[in-house]
Amino acid sequence: MELNTLIVGIYFLFLIAIGWMFRTFTTNTSDYFRGGGSMLWWMVGATAFMTQFSAWTFTGAAGKAYTDGFAVAILFLANAFGYLMNYLYFAPKFRQLRVVTVIEAIRMRFGNANEQVFTWTSMPNSIISAGIWLNGLAIIASGIFGFDMTTTIILTGLVVLVMSVTGGSWAVIASDFMQMVIIMAVTITCAVAAYFHGGGITNIIENFPTDSFMTGGDLNYMSIFAVWAVFIFLKQFSITNNMLNSYRYLAAKDSNNARKAALLACVLMSIGPVIWFLPSWYLAGSGVDLAAAYPEAGSKAADFAYLYFVQEYMPVGMVGLLIAAMFAATMSSMDSGLNRNSGILVKNFYEPILRPHASEKELMLVSKITSTVFGIAIILVSLFINSLKGLSLFDTMMYVGALIGFPMTIPAFCGFFIKKTPDWAAWGTLVVGGFVSYFVGFVITADMVQNVLGLDQALTGREWSEIKVAIGLIAHMVFTAGFFLASTFFYKPLSEERQKNVDKFFENLHTPLVSEGNAQKQLDNKQRRMLGSLISVAGIFIMAMFVLPNPMWGRMIFVLCGVIVLLVGLLLVKAVDDTVENSTEAEIA
Repeated sequence: MELNTLIVGIYFLFLIAIGWMFRTFTTNTSDYFRGGGSMLWWMVGATAFMTQFSAWTFTGAAGKAYTDGFAVAILFLANAFGYLMNYLYFAPKFRQLRVVTVIEAIRMRFGNANEQVFTWTSMPNSIISAGIWLNGLAIIASGIFGFDMTTTIILTGLVVLVMSVTGGSWAVIASDFMQMVIIMAVTITCAVAAYFHGGGITNIIENFPTDSFMTGGDLNYMSIFAVWAVFIFLKQFSITNNMLNSYRYLAAKDSNNARKAALLACVLMSIGPVIWFLPSWYLAGSGVDLAAAYPEAGSKAADFAYLYFVQEYMPVGMVGLLIAAMFAATMSSMDSGLNRNSGILVKNFYEPILRPHASEKELMLVSKITSTVFGIAIILVSLFINSLKGLSLFDTMMYVGALIGFPMTIPAFCGFFIKKTPDWAAWGTLVVGGFVSYFVGFVITADMVQNVLGLDQALTGREWSEIKVAIGLIAHMVFTAGFFLASTFFYKPLSEERQKNVDKFFENLHTPLVSEGNAQKQLDNKQRRMLGSLISVAGIFIMAMFVLPNPMWGRMIFVLCGVIVLLVGLLLVKAVDDTVENSTEAEIA
């Protein structure tokens, strides 16, 4: 454990270095919340990818892969599809909104009242999702360091809180890129190890214990799984392509960089599932009994699948490297529940309602205070989720997305395309969505569904969890979205001021943003040089782990992992445009 602790400590020093080096980039709230809208595509693409990626991927999702095979990959492929749509259409539009927070776009499109409604209703979903991510991180950390879950959640939550509050978006997004590189390098090496231990992908699939590797077990009705898969794709498309989640691209320096960032996220999310879940599939096919290995975990034992593989099949030191990257990845994901919520509260409530003439210094202080409050709330939510022993992390994430997150995306998505709606359509849709979610979540039962569909066999636990998510999504598409569409029949001309805002919203959407000028090019070079240097150092450090007491194959794994990281760092440094530096010197001369 001492070695793993040392590795985690050294990794945190790298994160602190990133925060320190990028502190000079942050001078106002625009810099703090969205990097001043001046970031390159590879940084923005990394943070877009990492917001959908956390320790939950290696706990709840890895547990689902262990029990149900390829089925879990559908969720990530659906994310990839959403990012593909970002690339083809939405990402440039999001950047062209020209706002600091996403709620500012809501205000332009739906008015001041909806600005306040969405300010307060968007926060619970972010906090609950961040609580789930923190719970997933605590599962891994408690398994490694031996603490009980409650202590681990509190300690890890405080660490994430401190790091997120002290660093602005520049530090967070820069660290996102570093974590993306290291996590992909570590997981690629783990996948290679699982491939060779399992005798190839074909053998791993054939040895998987259920009848169907593609769909998993515990299914009486294949049609239920098919319906679930279809609507998961529709849900993820909606969630990744609406105003509320456009924050991923607000930091891009222009429309073209936003588009390329979406493509990077799409590619990573497409290849990720096979890389991340190959170890879980191998363990299931090898007959490893996780319930026996982690008896204290109860029904959540499958969530320890990835940790078990790294501990048992990877060289000494790899666990520390993995947990360090997971800490950082979860920190970046939790940022959506901290800095993003803080930005919304400060820029869309505190400043316009309470303190219209507040200075930037005051707004920065309030931002950090509100981030701290949200951090404490996330820790409390995570503790509550941990107390729900009978509910898996995967199911929890699915329920939150379908019943809380999805209805909020409907007006934020439809508002892009349907122009003539009354302002009350937005908040009214949220009210209808709340009733629909309550009905699906607390009124509809498995017996009711079984009787309505005339099913001969009882629904299994897995089938009920999947059909409940599908029913929630269908209900929102029919009733919640239907309400928004029906509101067009009640449209009346807006006031002159409101019409100007709506016209400005759509004008921005259709006006490409082009970044140019020597100052921006210098900032581009600064991003490449600083982050490239840090990543190169990280790659050398990982390669230096060759000296740890491992067999030769284990030593070579660290060399492979380090080379991948080092190459990325060197490519960034090489991408520095020296002509910009030379032209600047000439101007000075």
